[in-house]
Amino acid sequence: MATEIRVPTLGESVTEATIAQWFKKPGEAINADEPIVELETDKVTVEVPAPASGTLEEILVKEGDTVEVGALLGQISEGEGAAKPAAAKKSDGGAAKAEKPAEAKKAASAETVDVVVPSAGESVTEAEVGEWMVKEGDTVKADDTLVELETDKAAQEIPAPQAGTVVEVLKKTGDTVQPGDILCRIAVGAGAAAAKPAASPAPAAKEETASSSSMPPAPSASKMMAEAGLSDDQVSGSGKRGQVLKGDVIAALAGDAAAKQAEAPAAKAPRAPSAAGDEGREERVRMTKLRQTIARRLKDAQNTAAMLTTYNEVDMGPVMELRKQYKDLFEKKHGVKLGFMGFFTKAVCHALKEIPAVNAEIDGTDIIYKNYCHIGVAVGTEKGLVVPVVRDADEMSIAEIEKKISEFGRKARDGKLGIDEMQGGTFTISNGGVYGSLMSSPILNAPQSGILGMHKIQERPMVVDGQIVARPMMYLALSYDHRIVDGKEAVTFLVRVKESLEDIQRLVLDL
Repeated sequence: MATEIRVPTLGESVTEATIAQWFKKPGEAINADEPIVELETDKVTVEVPAPASGTLEEILVKEGDTVEVGALLGQISEGEGAAKPAAAKKSDGGAAKAEKPAEAKKAASAETVDVVVPSAGESVTEAEVGEWMVKEGDTVKADDTLVELETDKAAQEIPAPQAGTVVEVLKKTGDTVQPGDILCRIAVGAGAAAAKPAASPAPAAKEETASSSSMPPAPSASKMMAEAGLSDDQVSGSGKRGQVLKGDVIAALAGDAAAKQAEAPAAKAPRAPSAAGDEGREERVRMTKLRQTIARRLKDAQNTAAMLTTYNEVDMGPVMELRKQYKDLFEKKHGVKLGFMGFFTKAVCHALKEIPAVNAEIDGTDIIYKNYCHIGVAVGTEKGLVVPVVRDADEMSIAEIEKKISEFGRKARDGKLGIDEMQGGTFTISNGGVYGSLMSSPILNAPQSGILGMHKIQERPMVVDGQIVARPMMYLALSYDHRIVDGKEAVTFLVRVKESLEDIQRLVLDL
């Protein structure tokens, strides 16, 4: 029985790829999910895993060939056919017959599985190795967490593909890795524990890494470099083991390389010297990828946008009374608590439709107006601030919004948020009130042009119908990019949010 190896779906905008390299030759044995061929697109390199265990029977396309999504790459022989090469050796003399049964049993009981860095999305080319949950010699079950990887957007737990024993850890905490790099090896089968002392594969692995540490440019990239007159040292590779991809050449031609070099000197700031005797009381901890990205993006927002903040206050009495009246019925029907974020998200969507500039972004000399509302909700975690996005919030009910935000909260606490869940936002809401903040000026989440800051609800004396009464008030802060949003538009936006929350029927009647 033969299993086909085909080009997988590579993304909505990617229709073809180039064969970068084959990891196996016809006649070689293959394990299920083992990388068998590497494809290169104009954005990323993708390793295609074997769909089944067996023997590579045939390779139909050569390295350097361009193939379309769904194209047939090769075939794998499964079942008994896959064991033929090993069985053939048993007929080579009496000595072979005497040795092979024991060797085959040993090989079967000490089968090794590589745990590799998975692809984390088109815009993510590297990650940092976080905390290892296991060490060499530990026994693991299938799906047990082995190690945590940190990208510039999220943390990702890497599970064990099979049960067995960790025989080799190849990457240390703090190492930078790329998709496809081997993190560790697991020996599976009955003799997994006995496989640990076998250190012979390690030198080979190191030699292979050393010999392929500088991969030649991908075929399409090499052609483009030749046409543009670029040398290898003029283009930084983002592919596996530093391989130059087509997208790297395009970025270099567009001047991205110069921009990255300009940022590098600003990364280091002079450190004030410690006072005498204080060195022993200090602790130096490396910033995680997520924290580095947060720092860089916040500073970039300040450097790029003409950021300004306008303030107002809202009487939360009507919303609080509505919650008090219907919170039990709401939770019983929808299975989620009725909070404030659903009301604020709907109020923001109403205001964005009236003031579209706050929902737009600048791209060079163009303004891109978004005719949809993807609302980012800032969530604080132990590892830093993340902003999952409620997509098409303007088309959702308050109950649907509350369910989505509750789901994001659980995922953020467990470190399960996906990259795609934190991309594409058009406006952000940040609730510093949950930590007790009375007033603050939020920083824009670039390239967005607006962010709303919610704060603590506090009773204050207010004049209502000529009488001084205590009302539950909240300060609101709208930070906006003054390059695209005028002061009148910003103030009007915040007033519309205030009006929707103080007259809750507006949200129901879409006014």
